[in-house]
Amino acid sequence: MQDFVKRKARQEIFQLKPYIPGKPIEEVKRELGIDNIIKMASNENPLGPSPLAMQAITKALPDIYLYPDGNCYELKRGLAAFYQIPANQIIIGNGSDELLKLIAEAFICKDDEVIFAQPTFSEYEFVSLIMGAQCIKIPLQDYTLDLQGVLRAVTPKTKMIFICNPNNPSGTMLGEQATRQFMEQVPDDIIIVFDEAYVEYVESPDFPDSLAYVHQGRNVIVSRTYSKIYGLASLRVGYAMTTASIAQAIETVMEPFNVNGLAQAGALAALADKAHVAKSRQLNKEGKQYLYREFTRIGLEYVTTQANFILVDCGYDCQEVFRELLQRGIIVRTCDHFGYPHAIRITVGRPEDNQRLINGLEQVLRKLKQ
Repeated sequence: MQDFVKRKARQEIFQLKPYIPGKPIEEVKRELGIDNIIKMASNENPLGPSPLAMQAITKALPDIYLYPDGNCYELKRGLAAFYQIPANQIIIGNGSDELLKLIAEAFICKDDEVIFAQPTFSEYEFVSLIMGAQCIKIPLQDYTLDLQGVLRAVTPKTKMIFICNPNNPSGTMLGEQATRQFMEQVPDDIIIVFDEAYVEYVESPDFPDSLAYVHQGRNVIVSRTYSKIYGLASLRVGYAMTTASIAQAIETVMEPFNVNGLAQAGALAALADKAHVAKSRQLNKEGKQYLYREFTRIGLEYVTTQANFILVDCGYDCQEVFRELLQRGIIVRTCDHFGYPHAIRITVGRPEDNQRLINGLEQVLRKLKQ
């Protein structure tokens, strides 16, 4: 049977690497019998979902027997008003993951070249390989995407460039000037995908206005999500803004009713919840400063971040650190699969979570030093 699958399946699927998610809380409870667990691995909002979204979802519950609006009309209209962009230039997906896959299905052909950072969000490689593309990986410089390296890698076969900004797992950001210079030099017939999942957490005033390129009619796709600061990760709502023609092409490969009705209602309401966003931003800012001070005190190197997570070099095998923290009811993300065997990625949590993480990390480091 295995030989049959090898012969009949698309050969591209055998190159794929499975996505490694943060370990679920319920799984840790089952495996270790621990009840008091904090998850600081998947960059979820520790404050939880937008209260306005919760109200809207509750109100929409009686209608779950109906199929949802396949065009996401109200949500598109809300996003159009929020960003001052025509609704026909907005695409809604079942999370940003689906959007990335739809973008690949619509535009990437076998043997096209696709460029992205190394390391970065693993879905860029996944969706490219499944379409038979050649992946060109540009190593980070100072934990940041090397845009000049990207330009040097461009060939006549280059179809698409993925730019994760801020980058995952490093949390670093490309600034306005570097991005502008890059956009002035990159060929117009290459599709540039700006994945800005963490944009609401950015504090730097130098963050580039990627939507300006959409307004200019450039072949640019700007992807954002409700999974992070809005706290709606379980609902799976991502959206992208681009030209009307690119949006239309992507929607031709989209499954009907891809975004459920409760998700649409919650996402639309969350967009208006400025208080929740402001509170989440402030909590993240204060949490980062606390963790920076504590990492410095402990003697750990870290990367200054523009997101809601921090890449930290623990000086030991990250899998060992992960297992020891897990025994203490703390879930973090190992970064060996990103190419950093001694690093972990920590989501900024509530003050009590951050303090517990530091206490647990100190205990683990003392044990590993013995």
